[in-house]
Amino acid sequence: MSEAVMKIENVTKRFPVAGGKFLTACDNISFDVFKGQTVAVVGESGCGKTTLLKIIMNMHSPDEGKIIFHGKDITKLTGEEKRQNYRHIQMVFQDPTAAFNPKLKIKDIVCEPLLNFGIISKDEVESKTRELLAQVELPPDFADRYPHNMSGGQRQRVAIARALALEPEIIACDEATSALDVSVQDTIIKLLVKLQREKGLTYIFVCHDLALVNMFSHQIFVMYLGNPAEKLPGDKLENARHPYTRALLKAVFSTDAEKNQHIGILPGDIPSPSDIPPGCPFQNRCEFCRELCREQKPEFREIEENHFIACHYPIE
Repeated sequence: MSEAVMKIENVTKRFPVAGGKFLTACDNISFDVFKGQTVAVVGESGCGKTTLLKIIMNMHSPDEGKIIFHGKDITKLTGEEKRQNYRHIQMVFQDPTAAFNPKLKIKDIVCEPLLNFGIISKDEVESKTRELLAQVELPPDFADRYPHNMSGGQRQRVAIARALALEPEIIACDEATSALDVSVQDTIIKLLVKLQREKGLTYIFVCHDLALVNMFSHQIFVMYLGNPAEKLPGDKLENARHPYTRALLKAVFSTDAEKNQHIGILPGDIPSPSDIPPGCPFQNRCEFCRELCREQKPEFREIEENHFIACHYPIE
């Protein structure tokens, strides 16, 4: 396996809520990110995926744990050292329309990071914009357009171009395709895979769609209510043994499905994130729940090589 460029170690993040309680958005999250690979972080809305990404991007500070990037805990960085770290880790947001200044032209949007770091001069903006647009397969005349003059897929390509501008080592994608049509999703994923192959990029890809990430991810990390559920190689998803991961797989809709094929739906309600019961967080929705599951929270442990699970009774 390739070199681990980033290690997420025991990251926990809590937010205060009404009544003196705390919402634990991320609870003891650990996994490695390998050079030139894609790790997908998957789970339902509200499971803590985006919070984890914001901690990795230094937009939130963890209450516990570390983010080790090339041997240094980047959660402790401050001032200019923290700013310089953004050159190595960039982010593609879910909604580029909200991420872009609507008054700026595309050339100003994609070159803004380069100007901020003094890497290019204003005289070089036109040529650099053409270069970056070509990398994401957009024509050069898009440089003088505004975001509202483009389609959703085109705006997401611009977001990728801006992330590429500083030549980062890691790009974090926060639901980068969820707002796009299925056909456009496919073209964006193919573009990301092409760029990864050409530039040796490393991706952390946050998504709720297991079927999508199964197409291109090297590692899949599944979260439930802020907790780790399962981590396994992307090409071994059919070997998933956590009841939650298996339930997500059963809920995938396929155009090749037979007419009467059942689409699985998880029973039960998700507990309040600020009032999770003791024991396994998934207990009230798990058909295999036993007494031990209600009393003791399962450890996140390795059950076979590079396959980790937080379950007392993994499905065989």
